[in-house]
Amino acid sequence: MAGRPTDYQESYNEQAEKLCKLGATDAELADFFDIAESTLNNWKSEYPEFMESIKKGKTLADAEVADKLYKRATGYSHEDVDIKCFDGQIIETPLIKHYPPDTAAAIFWLKNRQRKKWRDKIETGITDGDGNDIHNVVTLFQIPDNGRRIEYKDNQAAGGLSGEGSK
Repeated sequence: MAGRPTDYQESYNEQAEKLCKLGATDAELADFFDIAESTLNNWKSEYPEFMESIKKGKTLADAEVADKLYKRATGYSHEDVDIKCFDGQIIETPLIKHYPPDTAAAIFWLKNRQRKKWRDKIETGITDGDGNDIHNVVTLFQIPDNGRRIEYKDNQAAGGLSGEGSK
């Protein structure tokens, strides 16, 4: 193989996985390893175990975030302890904290998981009696100017209107 020897080391697999679990992007990985992003892409091609480490880290991180978003969207409860000091004594009271569903998290979840049903963009079209889309229905016509045409002094473009049309 011609060219400069690689700086890749097998120990980078574990480092890349850990960084990806923390949410690192490819650009951030390249920066961490002090290489160009193109070199990182070459390493992913040349070293399958490196690529697998990156995939594993990103998949685990994404799964954890998805789980937390789901819990936030649907509401959740967890055990906790209330700690107070009364008359010089520390009093610990076990309790359960409840978090109601979060509307914004639910909307975000649905817009990403069920795009066709929950997206903001609404597409309109023409359908026949059976609900089938009708394509290429376009009617073009030109409205006559009936003498309403405005000509501008000095042949100015419409962007440079002076407010004075010629008569």
